Amino acid sequence: MTNDPRTSQPTSFPDEPQQSGSGLVAEMRTKPDHGEDSYVGKGLLKGRVALITGGDSGIGRAVAIAYAREGADVAISYLDEEQVDADETKAWVEKAGQRCLQLPGDLRDRDHCTALIARTVEELGGIDVLVNNAAAQTINEGLDTVDDDEMQAAFATNVFAMIRLAKAAAPHMAPGSAIVNTTSEQAKVSAKNMIVYAATKGAISTLTIGLSNLLAPQGIRVNAVAPGPIWTPIQPIAKSPDALETLGQDTPIGRAGQPAELAPAYVLLASREGSYMSGAVVAVTGGVPIA
Repeated sequence: MTNDPRTSQPTSFPDEPQQSGSGLVAEMRTKPDHGEDSYVGKGLLKGRVALITGGDSGIGRAVAIAYAREGADVAISYLDEEQVDADETKAWVEKAGQRCLQLPGDLRDRDHCTALIARTVEELGGIDVLVNNAAAQTINEGLDTVDDDEMQAAFATNVFAMIRLAKAAAPHMAPGSAIVNTTSEQAKVSAKNMIVYAATKGAISTLTIGLSNLLAPQGIRVNAVAPGPIWTPIQPIAKSPDALETLGQDTPIGRAGQPAELAPAYVLLASREGSYMSGAVVAVTGGVPIA
């Protein structure tokens, strides 16, 4: 593999079939790199327990693999229809010698959010890291195409669930624990056809600062990662085949990112390596500035 960041991963995704619903890695023609063959752990999360929402695929799977190889037991939440991907993630976590708790269900359900934390604590013995990663991406070509139900669902999944999960998890978290949220470059660049999605991501970035101010005095750090265009199952749902073929080519690096390229940031923010980081948003955008 070349070390040149411009060519170290695929630069285009031709003939990728579009998907509906929540999207599956199992149905992607060009499979994402989740770090299956590359991530090497250093024991940075040994003995820890992490809950990762959207842990079945994409960034969530890459984080689950990395955390397991760093020594953490992992719980993953996902939608029922994503079971085939969740089983693949579980296999990689267990191959690393760690436990993997599968927690299917819909994050829009407030009781499910509470149950996720309760089951993680009960079955894995606690919770040290909460990764709020699951998201619904909406595309709107104009204000007249914004569907009210879809908009409310996006905020329920992307924002309200994060608050509910943090509320439920914090009482179980000891000093040294961490919350890592997934925001997006869209919180700053706000593409005109993604106004609802961008609004949810802007809320997450602000929420991250507020939660940090609230929880840092208790020794719980809260940070966020802001991905750019990343090759995950969300892309074949939201974008046309033409857009998929050139995904990420307008970034300074000239290509889309892979989930494996995000995982080290999540490890940093969850581990002692990031002990003086709280309230930060770490950009992993292929060079797109978001400051």
